Amino acid sequence: MRVKEIILSRRSIRAFKPDPVSEEDIKELLLCLQNAPSASNRQPWKFIVVSDYDLRVKIAEYCFKQMFIAEAPYILVGVGNASDAWRGKGTFVKNWEIVDVTIALDHFTLAAWEKGIGTCWIGAMDDKSIAELLGISDPWHIVALMPFGYPKEIGSHRGRKSLEQIISYNHF
Repeated sequence: MRVKEIILSRRSIRAFKPDPVSEEDIKELLLCLQNAPSASNRQPWKFIVVSDYDLRVKIAEYCFKQMFIAEAPYILVGVGNASDAWRGKGTFVKNWEIVDVTIALDHFTLAAWEKGIGTCWIGAMDDKSIAELLGISDPWHIVALMPFGYPKEIGSHRGRKSLEQIISYNHF
């Protein structure tokens, strides 16, 4: 698939097959994540691949009981460190580790979709309980979770706002 085709066809997956992803494919996806850009190339991130079933169930419970998360054979946990991140001057964004981890996770989602591996962004969570469960402590914090695996089903395309609604040229 070409990049545009991957971007336009990707869906959030909320039903996963139990089939494992090969170690080779996981390493390739993690390589794509590792090579994502970050502000000032600070790379203020760490990622945890959770495959243990009991941990996945606990994490899903801490995500307001979104149990489809535990159904995925893996959960990728994106963790950022504000003290390692670039500190912008005169910019609205102060926590660049959040942006950087998100860019890396997006690289992962697109590379995964090319291989037929589905993902879903998870932000609704009790991040403090999950951090304690996984041994994450200050200055590190969870930015997002991403269950991944082979889709059991793929949802239909959801509409998008028109370009006229979201794009301006030269001025807001």
